[in-house]
Amino acid sequence: METAAHALLLFCWTVLAVLAASVPGCGAGGLRVALLHPARRPSQQGAPRRRRAARSVTFVDMIDNLRGKSGQGYYVEMAVGTPPQKLNILVDTGSSNFAVGAAAHPFLRRYYHRSLSTSYRDLGRSVYVPYTQGRWEGELGTDLVSVPHGPNVSLRANIAAITQSDRFFINGSNWEGILGLAYAEIARPDETLEPFFDSLVRQTNVPNLFSLQLCGAGFTQNYSLGSATVGGSMIIGGIDPSLYVGEVWYTPIRREWYYEVIIVRIEVNGQDLNMDCKEYNYDKSIVDSGTTNLRLPRKVFQAAVKAIEAASSTEQFPSGFWLGEQLVCWQAGTTPWHIFPVISLYLMSENRNQSFRISILPQQYLRPVEDVASAQEDCYKFAVSQSSTGTVMGAVIMEGFYVVFDRERKRIGFAVSTCHGTEETDHLNFRFRHILISHAVQFSFMGDLQKVKPKGTTDFSQCRRKKSDIRL
Repeated sequence: METAAHALLLFCWTVLAVLAASVPGCGAGGLRVALLHPARRPSQQGAPRRRRAARSVTFVDMIDNLRGKSGQGYYVEMAVGTPPQKLNILVDTGSSNFAVGAAAHPFLRRYYHRSLSTSYRDLGRSVYVPYTQGRWEGELGTDLVSVPHGPNVSLRANIAAITQSDRFFINGSNWEGILGLAYAEIARPDETLEPFFDSLVRQTNVPNLFSLQLCGAGFTQNYSLGSATVGGSMIIGGIDPSLYVGEVWYTPIRREWYYEVIIVRIEVNGQDLNMDCKEYNYDKSIVDSGTTNLRLPRKVFQAAVKAIEAASSTEQFPSGFWLGEQLVCWQAGTTPWHIFPVISLYLMSENRNQSFRISILPQQYLRPVEDVASAQEDCYKFAVSQSSTGTVMGAVIMEGFYVVFDRERKRIGFAVSTCHGTEETDHLNFRFRHILISHAVQFSFMGDLQKVKPKGTTDFSQCRRKKSDIRL
């Protein structure tokens, strides 16, 4: 019962509100890897018709095809080679290489044996990929690849066989490779190496889009900090209406390299950070499932932390907590969620003088830490961090939302997720409404989303800041 209550509380708090209005201040002077049932019928506005992919895609087979651990990424099972070798592969929208462990490593239970695959072809090229922390290098080739719980197709894909790595694989994470789902421009060693999803679309009749439902530890029915196991769904080639409620709200993909978007406003506890919107996007803002945290540019991070500290001032936290260096713990089951504010990001909508809001709950940005948790305490790490490479909307942002990567129409959609809804949580709805109100936090129940007429003609596309704009 407590588990269902927790799930409902999160479900009711998750907000996707449309604010189709100009935002004051815009344009003014001013971790990579090492990382209820719907109350209303889901809208399919803007979504491709499912029959388009019916020949090769059966969405029901893809539901719950993701697994992982909190803070260690989400992975899908893939079959590589002939005969097929099954491997768990990290789903990463922040890179473009398909790479798998191809040599023994202390953190790998299994790895890809190229010599055992009759369909493997060596390309005679090497590749080196560094991250902010960690790196890997390997040899390029191609092989036949399929996704057992995905579309019923096989394709020949480029594969990097990882032969050496440093701080890339994670002990106990249960994945053996990475599936980069971004665009060719950021592929290594160069953009001539066709990414996996481009190959999939070119060689099969799978439509050029995919969608992700990441159900974080705080959303899982079997939630306990002792296991912190997470799950979710990757729908390849379409959108599954059973995974979200309400409408899907879209923001344009600004540039096809990373999945770059434009943030026009950030609020903490309903209060605008009141910064020039170019600061939020310096030097880019991306949606990246392979990064755990919400990462913010230095000035934005400092302003956000100051606002979060002020809102949660009823308790004192060590400075190291806000820097991600220290944990905070409470007696099991007593985490004071109500003292922490909601963080809201406003994204430019397809109509460039309008925006919509996605709100991030403390249950998302306070990440449970598995290896120190006990039956007596619940411990958390602050999952908002500073970035030198722009804003990164990582897994803590995506959890609780259904995110559509519509590559065909160059846009990314957000809808309220149905992560692990149950009839039991439906019955608890009336019990928790008054609790949510008592927290004095602005929220919307499903079905309360509202369009507002835009005011003014601000062009939010001007919110992206280039390095050349910086005055030293």
